[in-house]
Amino acid sequence: MFKLQQGVLVLALILTAPSAAPAATFKPVWRDDFNGTAMSRLDPTKWTYDLGSGKVWGNNESQTYTDKVTTIRQDGRGNLVITARRQPDGSYTSGRIKSMGRFSLKFGKFEARIKIPRGPGLLPAFWLMGDRGQWPANGEIDVMENTAAAPRTVYSNLHGPNFASPGEKTATSDLSDDFHIYAIEWTPGRVSWLLDGAVYKTVTKTAIPLGERWIFDDQPSYMLLNVAVGGDWPGPPEDSVLPQDMLVDWVSVSSYVP
Repeated sequence: MFKLQQGVLVLALILTAPSAAPAATFKPVWRDDFNGTAMSRLDPTKWTYDLGSGKVWGNNESQTYTDKVTTIRQDGRGNLVITARRQPDGSYTSGRIKSMGRFSLKFGKFEARIKIPRGPGLLPAFWLMGDRGQWPANGEIDVMENTAAAPRTVYSNLHGPNFASPGEKTATSDLSDDFHIYAIEWTPGRVSWLLDGAVYKTVTKTAIPLGERWIFDDQPSYMLLNVAVGGDWPGPPEDSVLPQDMLVDWVSVSSYVP
């Protein structure tokens, strides 16, 4: 979700195809099924809120993140709802939550069952950030991003201090038509991305450019879920399609068992 810096090395061709490795073992350690009552706030022992203008977050985004229940809530049907909308004054609001300070983990399987919103100018995301330090030195793992320009495509990425590894997987239908499970399996020296249980991309520390350091074995990471509005990548929003909701059925984390 953060803007790439100038001079960043982009790892693409050698990283987009999954490579063979023994199947890893994982043990469930954390889960949220969002089973609260309709219009209820999230469990404060699991989530906190990012607040403020899109200018704070980079990428020239248009939204202001708020924690109002009209923006972020449980729907009484087992879903988290994040709503992006245009306000009467012409501004845009949306939501961004994180498990920072509540839960983080080094090495494991992070997954969420999500129905993404549909519409130009929206950027839904499920991602991880390292607990300590500033971006990009703390490391970022993008589990899922999507834009209306490619409604059947899930984008993934790995951001380090001087490198990135963008990847993608195209589904057979528009991803906003239904729920899908977006996941990573993160083990020492390796990150794999999955869509609905199938691995479509793997990055290993051996693929990092000479002289760069693999930082993803250094510290735990916390999770984030958000819907950005506007900005450099998705472009301007189309007001006629707003409001739009991202629905999250569940988020689950399993620790890696060596």
